[in-house]
Amino acid sequence: MKIQTIHKGKNLDIFSLDISIKQPLSYFEGGIKAGFPSPASDFPAERIDLNEELIRDPETTFLARVNGDSMKDIGIFDGDLMIIDKALEPHNGNIAVCYIDGEFTLKRLKVIQEKGKVKEIILLPENKDYNPIYVTPDNDFIIWGILTYNIIKFI
Repeated sequence: MKIQTIHKGKNLDIFSLDISIKQPLSYFEGGIKAGFPSPASDFPAERIDLNEELIRDPETTFLARVNGDSMKDIGIFDGDLMIIDKALEPHNGNIAVCYIDGEFTLKRLKVIQEKGKVKEIILLPENKDYNPIYVTPDNDFIIWGILTYNIIKFI
């Protein structure tokens, strides 16, 4: 998979994808136990391509790198690599990449409806050190995409 930077910002860096190159990786179908160890039967492995596994629509899917810690309480950390799908319809509770007043940000959506219409949108951080962002008609605002996967680097 080749990536190309399309936006560098203080909250998120966004990249486009080229998934035309296949890169099958070894995959252990039976899973790896996180409890008590079990005997491995000669380490049998299949091969899968993460592009096929993680990307529903290459034309609407982008990568983004997290800058900051406003979502750390749900396990999204500074430097994580996220997979974002722009074609998914946003729903209350989704984690979304939003564009507000010239900046991208990652927040949980709180959508308040009244009589089937959106009354209010609040962008909720997942870190008590940050305040919610209340979207008003005066804001330049769009929901740019929905988080589908977050890739955490442990080493």
